[in-house]
Amino acid sequence: MRSRDRQPGLLKTAALCFLLWLAPAPASTRQALDLGAPRPVAAGIALYHLTDRGLLNPASPISIWLLKIDLALADIRAALANDEIVDTETVPETAVRHKAIAAVNAGFFLLPSGDPAGVYKINGQLVSDTRRPRGAVGIVRDGAKTRLAFGRVTATMTLRLPRRTPADTRMEIAGVDTTRHRGKLMLFTPAYHAHTDTARGGLEWVVRGTPLRVSGAPQAAGKTPIPRDGFVLSYGGSTAPPPLSALTRGTRVELETTYASLDAPNGEWARADAIVGGAGLLVRDGRIVTDWGPEKLAASFVETRHPRTLIGTRPDGSVWLVTVDGRQPQVSAGMTLAELQSFSVRLGLNQALNLDGGGSTTMWVQGQVVNSPSDAAGPRKVSDALLVAPR
Repeated sequence: MRSRDRQPGLLKTAALCFLLWLAPAPASTRQALDLGAPRPVAAGIALYHLTDRGLLNPASPISIWLLKIDLALADIRAALANDEIVDTETVPETAVRHKAIAAVNAGFFLLPSGDPAGVYKINGQLVSDTRRPRGAVGIVRDGAKTRLAFGRVTATMTLRLPRRTPADTRMEIAGVDTTRHRGKLMLFTPAYHAHTDTARGGLEWVVRGTPLRVSGAPQAAGKTPIPRDGFVLSYGGSTAPPPLSALTRGTRVELETTYASLDAPNGEWARADAIVGGAGLLVRDGRIVTDWGPEKLAASFVETRHPRTLIGTRPDGSVWLVTVDGRQPQVSAGMTLAELQSFSVRLGLNQALNLDGGGSTTMWVQGQVVNSPSDAAGPRKVSDALLVAPR
């Protein structure tokens, strides 16, 4: 069975609660970077490249690519590989398919399925839940304006059956758009696949419409088609427990989504059009995050230099997408999480989050990969990407 919180490179989950060599000082007190002249990409989009060995201590080869995005002139959005959960493709493939002008890899995922390993929301719908408060970024759209929310967030869903009695009947949904667990209730959304990809031996109910209602008797054959205007409730067993035993044709159901954050107000995540999960919240509201204990990051992930992908914002509202190449001694050493945090501060970011890295780290701009992915085969197939396009 697959865990919703298991991530490549983060298999050890011993809680780390320590002070970094960076003091918990305001980010504004750190020495600013000299970025040099940018390469204009499009209106509101500029590309920078840094190779200063002094950015690391001890000094080592380094290659960092940075995209600066003005959200008044350009847009940022999340996209799934081939527009569904159970698939992977390279960042260039996703970008070309969506006619983007630039893109980077985004959330952590499970191989080989492409199943997001943490929280993920797209087009206003939660498609991957998590009970571990790891760092995440939300894309919030207020009319014509777009802003980003940063924090450590959990997201869960509950099935609710309104009844005529004062008490409602509720049941926890153990996983959204992931492998069905024995004795657990799962939810499959239209973003998952054409069908649930489940085996015989369970019970599945199609719910659709406004309000949501059960469309018929439970199906036991598996691979139930997922309606575009509804969902499939899937139970890992042949005998439905209460309250699922009450689900008959026409039964009204409600799906409740709960977001809880250690940082940003919970309403930010409920309003977000998209949420991408990372691992390692670096800077929050201009303050350095000094305790990654709640995120339960493995020491090797934190303390070893790896390729990294970063998203952050400056106080002026500009969005920065950054890739740090690594695992190539003659080209770029990569960064520890503390080094990436220090770099974020020197870049002037008041919010910063570490996204999936390692062999996934890819930046694509105007038809070409500009960074140097660490896999010998080139850009790795990933589960999702952050796309940039002019407005």
